[in-house]
Amino acid sequence: MTRARVLAIALALSLGAATDSRGEPLPLVRADRLVVHKAERTLTLYWHEVRLKTYRVALGGQPLGPKTARGDGRTPEGRYTVKRRKGMTEFHGALAISYPNADDLARARAAGVAPGGGIEIHGLHDGFEWLGSAHAILDWTDGCIGVTNSEIDELLRAVPDGTPLEILP
Repeated sequence: MTRARVLAIALALSLGAATDSRGEPLPLVRADRLVVHKAERTLTLYWHEVRLKTYRVALGGQPLGPKTARGDGRTPEGRYTVKRRKGMTEFHGALAISYPNADDLARARAAGVAPGGGIEIHGLHDGFEWLGSAHAILDWTDGCIGVTNSEIDELLRAVPDGTPLEILP
């Protein structure tokens, strides 16, 4: 391990790497990996394998199992990337996800259905900002990953395009 990498990891640890989304600011580094645990309803940002911050999330209205078809209300499962950051959307802001991937396309083709698309990590719909963190009590998206508006603002700053994302059951 290079000296620079050791110093980088030590810096991340000293910046409060074990924070969660309840009011703690995100350390001033860029995430290099995101992991969603659907069962736990969490999104965690990592930098060089060090946990930076964990957010509570809402999922699609049918959260069990992987997304199989357009309109099924499920959040995908698998390996993706952040395609692009989108500011000022009807959901305040968003990180567009590379769904469907090759596995999703093959599964949909075999089932004779359209895989759908437009999956994002996004904030709250315009006019619903007042919900704040209470939004995560229910799974309300059409298959996306929902966070608060202040959280998506933070994610837009911390997550560059091309960042790997793993969505686990």
